[in-house]
Order: sequence, then C-alpha cells, then structure tokens
Amino acid sequence: MESMVFTSSLLPSSNHATLPIRNPSLFTSIDHRLIFSVSFDRLATSLNKRRSAATEVLCCVSQPKNMAAPPKEAKLWGGRFEEGVTDAVERFTESISFDKALYKQDIMGSRAHASMLAKQGLMSFSDRDSILEGLNQIEERIERGEFEWRTDREDVHMNIEAALTDLIGEPAKKLHTARSRNDQVSTDFRLWCRDAIDTIVANIKQLQIAMVTLAKNNKGVIVPGYTHLQRAQPVLLQHHILAYVEQLDRDAGRLLDCRVRLNFSPLGACALAGTGLPIDRFMTSDALGFTAPMRNSMDAVSDRDFVLELLSANAITAMHLSRLGEEWVLWASEEFGFITPSDSVSTGSSIMPQKKNPDPMELVRGKSARVFGDLVTLLVLCKGLPLAYNRDLQEDKEPVFDSVKTIIGMLQVSSEFAYNITFNIERIKKALPAGHLDATTLADYLVHKASCGIPFRTSHDIVGRAVALCVYKKCELQELSLDELRTINGVFEDDVYEYLGVENSIKKFSSYGSTGSECVAEQLDFWMTRLNINQ
Repeated sequence: MESMVFTSSLLPSSNHATLPIRNPSLFTSIDHRLIFSVSFDRLATSLNKRRSAATEVLCCVSQPKNMAAPPKEAKLWGGRFEEGVTDAVERFTESISFDKALYKQDIMGSRAHASMLAKQGLMSFSDRDSILEGLNQIEERIERGEFEWRTDREDVHMNIEAALTDLIGEPAKKLHTARSRNDQVSTDFRLWCRDAIDTIVANIKQLQIAMVTLAKNNKGVIVPGYTHLQRAQPVLLQHHILAYVEQLDRDAGRLLDCRVRLNFSPLGACALAGTGLPIDRFMTSDALGFTAPMRNSMDAVSDRDFVLELLSANAITAMHLSRLGEEWVLWASEEFGFITPSDSVSTGSSIMPQKKNPDPMELVRGKSARVFGDLVTLLVLCKGLPLAYNRDLQEDKEPVFDSVKTIIGMLQVSSEFAYNITFNIERIKKALPAGHLDATTLADYLVHKASCGIPFRTSHDIVGRAVALCVYKKCELQELSLDELRTINGVFEDDVYEYLGVENSIKKFSSYGSTGSECVAEQLDFWMTRLNINQ
C-alpha cells in the first residue's frame, strides 16, 4: 500500500507533523499531491490551543510503488540476476536468525578448507594466512558480541564470508573455491551435532552418577514393585533405581553409535557433483577430526539421516526421563508418599498455601513432547525430498537446536532432583504388607518341592487359592496358619514361612540381574566402578 503523509499548518513549516492514512485509495492523486480541508479539533487543541480548530492540511503521496527501493548489498550469488529479492522474500528465506549458532563450526571448516586450497596450489600461502587471521578476528568479534549479523547476507556462511571480504579484501573471494553452501552447511551441521552428542552424553553420565549415589545411600530398603501399576513383587529400592541407570547407559550408547556414523566429511562434495579442481578431501577430513570423506557427493549434501538418528536417540532418552518424572511425581503424592523433594526443587501454588509441587519432574514429563515433536518435524520434512539438496533442508536446524537444548535441560534438572529427594522409609514399610507381594515366591516354594512333582501351573493355582483365602480373611499370606495352608494343599510344611514376607522373598531371589541382595550389590559395585564413584 502506498504511504500517505499529512503535513499540518498547525506547526512551523520546518517541523511538520506526519500522520498515516489507512486507505489512500479514497483520495484522488493529482501529480501525487492532494489538498483538502479537514477538521482537526483535537489535534489543534493538543498542538496549539490558541489556533483555530479548522485548518488546511496538505496530503501527499510520499513514495509510489514503482519507485526504486533503497539499494541493498549485492548477493554473493547475484551475478546472473538483474533485480534483488523483495523484502518479504528476504525475511522469509533468511536463516541467520538461528543458524548463527553454527559460527564456530563454520569457521573451523573454512580454516581447514583454506589450508587445503593453499597446499593444493589453489591459493597462495600468503592469501591463506590472511584468511586465517581474518577468520580469527571475526571469531573474536562474534564472541565479544561485536559482530553484526545481517539479514541481507542470509545465513551464517555468507555473513562470515562477506565480513571476511570487508576485512581482508580480495583473498577472501578465493575461500569459496571448490565449495558450495550445500557441502558447507552439511559439514557445519555434522560438526555441531558431534559436539552436541558429546555434551548430551556428559550430562547423561552426570545423571547416572546422581542415580547411583541415590541408590548407594538407600541400602536394604524394600519397595513394592509394580506391573500394570498394581503391586507385583517386592524389590530392593537400589535395584529399582539402577534400572534407570541401565536405560540411561543405552541412551548414551545410541548417541555414541550415532556419532560414529555421522563422523564423515561432506566438505568438497560441493553443490552435488564434486569438482574438477585438484582438492584433497582427505586432508580437510583429517583436519576436522572426521573418520574419512563421504564416498558419494550427492549423498553428502542431501541426506539428514544423521540428524534424524540424533533426534531419535534424544526422543528415546526423553521417554526414559519422562517415565522417571512420572514415577517421582506419583511417589511424591500424598497417595504414595514414598519421597519428599526438598524445597530447592519444589514450587508452590499461587492460591493454595499448603501446596508443594514436584514441578521440575512434571516439566521433564511435559517437555518430552517437544523432543518427540522435533523428531516428527524432521521426518516429515525429509520424507518427500528428491536428490540432491533442497532448500527445505534449511528447516532442519531449529528442531535440532530445540531438541538438544531441551534434552540437556531435562537431564540436568533430573540430576538436581535426584540429589534433593528423601525416601520416606517408614511410609514405605507401612505400604509393603498390602498386595500379597510374596505370592510368586510362595509359588516358587511349591516348585522347589521337586519330590512332589508340582508343576508351576499347578503351584500358581494353589497360591491363587491361598490369596483368595487371604482376601476373604483380610490378612496376608504369612498370617495364614499351616493348617489353613494345608486345607488348600497338603504339600505345605513348616519351612514355607521362610518364603513368606517381603524380607524373606528378597532373600530368595538369586538369578543373575535379579533383585536379590547379592545380585543388587554386584550391580551397584559395577556402576560405582564404571562411573568412578568413591565407595
């Protein structure tokens, strides 16, 4: 829409007031100037009470649509274009607002590329040195917050390259030899994801340490084990906690496997077909810590499976953390009362003075949805892309940045929570008798009576009838007399009471990986050694 300017005679001619007109089509343009009268009582009063409320106002069209826009910086790719992009296109297509996060990796890649070009005789060593010094200065300016990120330069690559040209001149124009933004961004992104994996894995280890420490401090505590959220069998609390440590270890393993697969260099693949210039891709690959150059240049620039694998690993980690969060939220409730979080990891209510909420773990549970969504976003983004590079892939970065930031936050706050909870031992003990947690151990007792030849299915039925009797009498299995047990089946003997009660049940577990005291002690020792935790 054409903009309109009011010039009011209420003010000195050297200091006109300007007001916008919402619909200039209501007026007829004569040589782009209009003169008309309008009443401005309020305007006149506010500007000068002594002036007349009626005045003549000059309205003019300040700039027709077809007038040239202010000149913009020429694009580095703009040689074949006669016009610049519109402001709307520039705003819509820029990525510098988020991909500037790749600046370190972009500068690393450019250093390696410049050094390789010089070695291969594609630029002089003097130009290489100027480029490296210029990149150092740009990196320092970025880290001091003094670098100007410009939208008209589109992305992190062109911002840095254009700034380098401003800084050192002609040598900078040689840096993009045998390189496209297609292989450049893929290289940057692989380097960034590699660093992100290292950070996530380090945070997983910190949570494992927190969980193992929590287990170590609660030796011998028995809690109800659940299936279907119904009481199932007694388990040692240490065993329960260490289950999450095992899950976290596989989460770290998936990330490290992903790191191995992504650690191949796209640099030198150029736009899609490689180059006829005598570059050395193995040199840049080694300089950047990659295993080797990617074998296929089209694959190198077009696939984001390494990102999908990272997001998938993050999503699985988030799922495990969400399960932990759900459990601790339940256990902190009055209905369970198994844990009490400290005030330092709890929040209150704006209306209910008594409330003490485990909000951090509720948000761990909630933020898992974001991490899942980031994965789905990228899957949908990639599913319809033909070879090779497509601009759609510009949209791959924000979901990754969000996923990584979110999962690190989830891991860190879970560690904080683990260090700041107390298990309510007496409350847990009071909860143990309910649910006939020793029923399966009683079935094992009958199987042990090998001389009687009782198959497990039969023992299962016998114990089921014993539980039914307990339900009728409102008592526990260990409270049944031997005579009452023998009315169900005569195989029961006095030694049956060595299997009844949660403490006796725990003693009977002996299989590898079970909740038996010796087995759990072995698990705890393994993790304390693995994580270098002091005994």
